[in-house]
Amino acid sequence: MAPPLRLAALLLVIVAVFASSARADLVISRADRKVDLTSHIVRVLSSLKVENAGSEPASKVLVAFPNIQAKNLAAIRAFGTEGKVKGLSSVLPIEVVEPSGAPPELTFFSVSLHKPLEKGRILHLDVLTVFTHSLQPFPEEITQADSQLVVFQDSSYYLSPYPVKVQTLSIRLPGGRVELYTKHANTKLVDSELKYGPFEDLPPFSYNPIIVHFENNNPFAVAKELIREIEISHWGNVQITEHYTIVHGGARLKGEFSRLDYQSRPYVRGVSSFRHLIAKLPPRAHSIYYRDEIGNISTSHLWSDSKKTQLEIEPRFPLFGGWQTTFTVGYGLPLQDFVFSSDGRRYLNITFGSPVEEILIEKLIVKVVLPEGSKDIDVSAPFPTKQWQEVKYSHLDIAGRPVIVLEKPDVIPEHNLHFQVYYKFSNISLLIEPMMLITGFFLLFVACIAYMHTDMSISKNSPSYLAKLQWDEVQATIQQIQGIFDQCLAVDDKLETSLHDLSRTGDTKSCKAARKAADAQFKELAKELKPLLTSVQSSPQSYQIWPKVEELVVKEREMQEKLMARHSTVVDSFEKKLRGQDIENRIASQQQKIAALRQEVESLLEYLSEI
Repeated sequence: MAPPLRLAALLLVIVAVFASSARADLVISRADRKVDLTSHIVRVLSSLKVENAGSEPASKVLVAFPNIQAKNLAAIRAFGTEGKVKGLSSVLPIEVVEPSGAPPELTFFSVSLHKPLEKGRILHLDVLTVFTHSLQPFPEEITQADSQLVVFQDSSYYLSPYPVKVQTLSIRLPGGRVELYTKHANTKLVDSELKYGPFEDLPPFSYNPIIVHFENNNPFAVAKELIREIEISHWGNVQITEHYTIVHGGARLKGEFSRLDYQSRPYVRGVSSFRHLIAKLPPRAHSIYYRDEIGNISTSHLWSDSKKTQLEIEPRFPLFGGWQTTFTVGYGLPLQDFVFSSDGRRYLNITFGSPVEEILIEKLIVKVVLPEGSKDIDVSAPFPTKQWQEVKYSHLDIAGRPVIVLEKPDVIPEHNLHFQVYYKFSNISLLIEPMMLITGFFLLFVACIAYMHTDMSISKNSPSYLAKLQWDEVQATIQQIQGIFDQCLAVDDKLETSLHDLSRTGDTKSCKAARKAADAQFKELAKELKPLLTSVQSSPQSYQIWPKVEELVVKEREMQEKLMARHSTVVDSFEKKLRGQDIENRIASQQQKIAALRQEVESLLEYLSEI
């Protein structure tokens, strides 16, 4: 915890240096501050009764904050009304200023009045300030069963550059136990409200440090980044897609997490966690979905009526301090509820922030996707934002859709105000995509009709058709040649069989008869082969395979001659009654040659079969 006494000592010096330069003609006759600590976003409403005790009219009122608080200031608004009795207030412009002689340890804001406050007149001024990261977890790490304790530091006195006659401070707590709080003379704790004061006649820049250490188990939902895409379709829909990266910004969980203990006693063994968020969507939201990287999350709940649509978002697991999850929420809205026309221009009027309750967004990116063809684009936002333009391509887009991107850090629910995006868009542009579809289908049908009425067959007089016929003839002839050579090989096998029978029976007459029959068959096959060879040789399509056919004929004839010679040698040897070993020696060389030729013939036939 930062020691607040150091700030108090510093402010004593500030009073001496700056009091003389501060406008002493303004006096705060009463200051009532109400601090709301029920959430992790701290809201302070300061109700001031300002009186002009000087002689000159005052057109500005200064509001001061220590830098340690100002760095966490997310929003500040001022409302004022003049008169002895507080009436209907109006919004007053407010801006950061640096008064002459102001110390660097303080941040000043100047509230501009609609009209100067005359001498003796009274201004009722309400200043709403919203702070983030002002509640510090203490201890910073807790177990699953521990409650979350946080520390809040402030001053029981209203820090003002003007004297304050009477002031009070009221701090609203979320309930639960209060570990400790700074006690002064006028301090009391009633239920969940801590009150300080009244304090009277305090000089400018009075500061009295206080510390409140209390239990706060409300969801500390912090969106590290939220990308909110708003896509306009003039066919009747505004599509919203929100990508969340949520983290629990409270005390970090230490030790192990027990799912069993959590499910059995979630309000005891997980009191510091949160397991759901509430998003308040526009009344007529439709087509709502909630999913993450895995897919659709079915644990969400939706309630809808004529006034509101409420979505309960429940992540896949409870979030403890330091835990993080990502998910996407999407829904559609009626176009006529959010897009309007004025002075020849259209404009989108929609809220800027997230519909999720009590969420702090550290980085918010809003993307407004306009229809293709939009021009003269202008943005009106109720607060400063970083802006640039992109282009998004979708179905049937040609030039792409213009995208207006707005970025703002530290966005809180108070920033969920309406902003406007103005643009010009012609209704004729709505017809571009339908005409593209109609034209595409029309051309497709024309192409189909043309295809159905076009003769795609090859002409019988064309060279390619004639070449195809010639090649078919060559293939048929090659198949016939293969059949003849297969028959020749079968005759060769019969000769071999006759020789085996001769070695077994010694009947030379039967062997000679087999040779005579084989010789007749060879001659008959040669006659059938001759015209086929002539046909292949004369065809222009056979120039690649003719050498192989010619080689096949030569090899087969040589093999026939070798077979006949071997057959004659074996028969003659049997007639001379030679021994078996002598016969084998006489035909050994012939046998090797015949085997080699047989292998070459079969290889050539296989080659022709592949062709």
